Amino acid sequence: MQAIDQYQNLFISYLKKQSIVREPKNLYDPITYILSLGGKRMRPVLTLMAAEVFDADCVKALPAAMAVEVFHNFSLVHDDIMDAAPLRRGSITVHEKWDLNTGILSGDAMLILAYQYFEQYEPVVFMQLAQLFSKTALEVCEGQQWDVDFETRTDVTIAAYLKMIEYKTAVLVAAAMKMGAIVAGASEQNAVLIYEFGLNLGLAFQLQDDYLDAFGDPATFGKQVGGDIIENKKTYLYLKALEFSSDSVGRELQDWFASMPESNSEKINKVKEIFINSGASKATQEAIQEYTFKAFETLDKMNIGSDKKEILKTFGTNLMQRSV
Repeated sequence: MQAIDQYQNLFISYLKKQSIVREPKNLYDPITYILSLGGKRMRPVLTLMAAEVFDADCVKALPAAMAVEVFHNFSLVHDDIMDAAPLRRGSITVHEKWDLNTGILSGDAMLILAYQYFEQYEPVVFMQLAQLFSKTALEVCEGQQWDVDFETRTDVTIAAYLKMIEYKTAVLVAAAMKMGAIVAGASEQNAVLIYEFGLNLGLAFQLQDDYLDAFGDPATFGKQVGGDIIENKKTYLYLKALEFSSDSVGRELQDWFASMPESNSEKINKVKEIFINSGASKATQEAIQEYTFKAFETLDKMNIGSDKKEILKTFGTNLMQRSV
């Protein structure tokens, strides 16, 4: 297997060759734009890595990896519209750079383009990839709807929140890995295990994203720090703060999440203070570690070389410690 940066470079090189030169430009230019903004390329890298875990040439998995990356960016374009987000990866979001209608339509086109990459595989593999992709895409939509619903609900539980992020984020990470296994012709058991590894890694990733949204460095995070607080999102941090706080502090937190103050900075600072003092920030970091270690336990059940396990563990550890 290769080092993580080698997979990244291979995928980026492939991505650059996929430039879409079609008309109308206002449909395709936003697609090229969002795909060019960089990011960690975590999901396509996992597809390539999974293919090599099961002894296939990762080049064979490049179209599947591209499908995953195009779909992921499609979801970001629409998420940014729903969240009215001004920034994505430190740059202007598609709907701000163009307009809402362009963002919606270009996102729709990306979903279709993602499916087209599976056409490069033989029928049996195409069917397996398309079935997994359809299941995953629908789950991502369900997760996104739960995320929206939770903004106005006052009865969100930790279990409900974890189910939401499993669907919104983790299932795509898991599917990305299973697609690599499918392309490599891995056994059904190994495909299931690599999916479970990706699912737990995806949960850890989203919890880390929630944590960084509140406590990340604006210079490296790439999104508006405190965005979840401004949007009153019932994140793991928020739910743990309610669980750990006294009734009076809990009411204060709920009041902040029901308010629309003139100064967002005051709201962000006060809420972050409650997150820290209640122990919610520490509990979130512990949960990130817990799900990362669950992913590692799944690896132990797989019949692959120890060197391959170490590479996957290193990837998971780096995600747990990331600042972007």
